[in-house]
Amino acid sequence: MRSWIRRLMFLAAFVFAFAVLGVGTLYWYYHPKYERIDGVIYGHRNGQALTMDVFKPQVPNGRAVAFMASGRWKSKRPGIAEARMFAPLLRSGYTIFAVCHVSQPESKIPEIIEDVTRGIRFIRYHAGEYGIDPNRIGVTGGSAGGHLCLMLATRGGESHPNPRDEIDRESGAVQAVAIFYPVTDFLDMQGSTEDSGGKGPPLSFVDAFEVEATDPQKWKDIGYRASPIYFVTDELPPILIYHGDADTLVPLDQSERFRDRARSVGRDVKIVVHRGGGHGWRTMYFDSRTFARWFDEHLLGR
Repeated sequence: MRSWIRRLMFLAAFVFAFAVLGVGTLYWYYHPKYERIDGVIYGHRNGQALTMDVFKPQVPNGRAVAFMASGRWKSKRPGIAEARMFAPLLRSGYTIFAVCHVSQPESKIPEIIEDVTRGIRFIRYHAGEYGIDPNRIGVTGGSAGGHLCLMLATRGGESHPNPRDEIDRESGAVQAVAIFYPVTDFLDMQGSTEDSGGKGPPLSFVDAFEVEATDPQKWKDIGYRASPIYFVTDELPPILIYHGDADTLVPLDQSERFRDRARSVGRDVKIVVHRGGGHGWRTMYFDSRTFARWFDEHLLGR
């Protein structure tokens, strides 16, 4: 009897020690060492500063990944971004730029697209100061942030129509993308709880667009220009998308149709379907490790 008790006590102690080791390892992994610079100003909109937070890894690899700090096209104030969100990228040596913007409805989505594009131009213009290769910039984000990433992937390389300064003369193109459940087509939101039937903006985001967007005829042009699916070309960079098949806000169909459009011009978009996943899931932090490997393949290996 005593022998069994001793064995059970030993087993319990072993399980406890293993659990502590596991928790400690996870904590260590998601709290890498880095240098942080908050509130770097990259432009202005509506009298407000456009800012980004910069995370410099302990051992940089000379590459950059811009994180679109946007949810529902609302952004956060300087210093609010958490390093654990992109810990695998920092551990792989990527310099991270958390790009913020003025939130909707004060700033409209077309303006937000312009502003984050300037963010990439700013990063590229100052590449030498940050010790990164200006021709190897990746981008990541989720939902609205994922949509902004795809706008950069499809339209970021377009020239600024009226450059205000030297920064706007730089390209806003990105060389690799890894994102979660993006909106790709505002004109066809079929299956979404936000579907307006193609007559206007998503139901909860009418104020996020110009007043003219409520006019069905004008919406066709406004929604078109804000939808990355209509600007896919054979210059599309490598793209990885994680998307849940139970997402009712941004249905999986949004990513699948974008992938199909890319294939039609000879470009490949990889979709990883999270079974039973809605608009977000608890293990997303672990998926970011795959993002690091994706960027390793397409930014370091190019």
